Amino acid sequence: MAFHVMLVPTLSCPARCSYCWSSEVGSPVMNIETIKEVVEWLKDFKKEPVTFTFHGGEPLLAGADFYRQALPLLAEGLSHLKTAFALQSNLWVLTPELAQILAKYNIPIGSSLDGPQELNDLQRGKGYFEKTMKGYEIAKANGLKVSFICTFTKHSVKQKEEIFNFFLENGYNLKLHPALPSLRTDEPEKWALDPEEYGKLLIYLMDKYLENLGKIEIMNIDHLCKAYFTGRGTVCTFVDCMGSTFAVGPEGNIYPCYRFIGMPEYIMGNVRDHPSEADLARSDAWKLMHQYKDHVDKECGSCTNIKFCRGGCPYNAIVPTGGKIEGVDPHCKAYKMVFKEITDRANEEMFGSFGMDPFQPAQRRSARPSIMSLINKR
Repeated sequence: MAFHVMLVPTLSCPARCSYCWSSEVGSPVMNIETIKEVVEWLKDFKKEPVTFTFHGGEPLLAGADFYRQALPLLAEGLSHLKTAFALQSNLWVLTPELAQILAKYNIPIGSSLDGPQELNDLQRGKGYFEKTMKGYEIAKANGLKVSFICTFTKHSVKQKEEIFNFFLENGYNLKLHPALPSLRTDEPEKWALDPEEYGKLLIYLMDKYLENLGKIEIMNIDHLCKAYFTGRGTVCTFVDCMGSTFAVGPEGNIYPCYRFIGMPEYIMGNVRDHPSEADLARSDAWKLMHQYKDHVDKECGSCTNIKFCRGGCPYNAIVPTGGKIEGVDPHCKAYKMVFKEITDRANEEMFGSFGMDPFQPAQRRSARPSIMSLINKR
């Protein structure tokens, strides 16, 4: 099974998005020596393939020289792990030089865009849209694939139709995030999307996606359908991520996820020490994540979704309680809503309205596009 290492060269970011929880003014920048230590750490750490995602803050602030050195160090030094790369960036500081370096390694880019310019800039700050689109054009000109991540807040969800149409009409692939509470702010719920609203949004977007198959890709819907039909989660939100996902901060500290970077209580070790998995398992942060896993087994054991949900994201679960494990991901309600919708539609299409005779024509609701057309396409 492949594992995932998020490399966060800095938490600094030139943008000042209203709801951001992953940037930090004055954050240090990772140096190339830390990348060398990452290579030494991982040489004998695991035998499975590894994917590195450069995240932030804004990872491109590390500069062209950093990537010119870091990418071959990782690719060649860990070639036995079949290294793959990805990058998350707002693209503001992307230059043709940087784009050419990334293109050499076919690095897919995820970039954040919340919809049309006026709506996007209301949430992310004036000028954000224009700067990101300028970087997008540089990326395209150099053969880089860019997919957009759209964050829906309690405010923007009211414009969901306008936002979907924006992505559809421009031919942009879409991944969506609900705005999340944060352990870093005094107002964690200010922008956060209500779980029921999130569930309704997912079902709405599922319908819109199915109506427009071949014209747009909505990655969340793909992942949810694949999870249901394979019986296991396919993205980090819906799996037991401990032991398969790690994050390395600017100073080489190792965390269970990039969302904890900069929070000392979640440091599991440092790459300079080349810790084994057993070494990391002795840390308090590792133990906390495994406590969450045990909590899910107990609290969600009777839930029909547990195999492909696993209680959702641990970070989401501990934010409302100040870091204590007292519940599961608050978006549980949303996940149940969308998985029920997928289940009901699949049963209806495969077995008919009453689920009795698989050899009889399915009694489909004519107003609804077919969920099986998406599964077959995938």
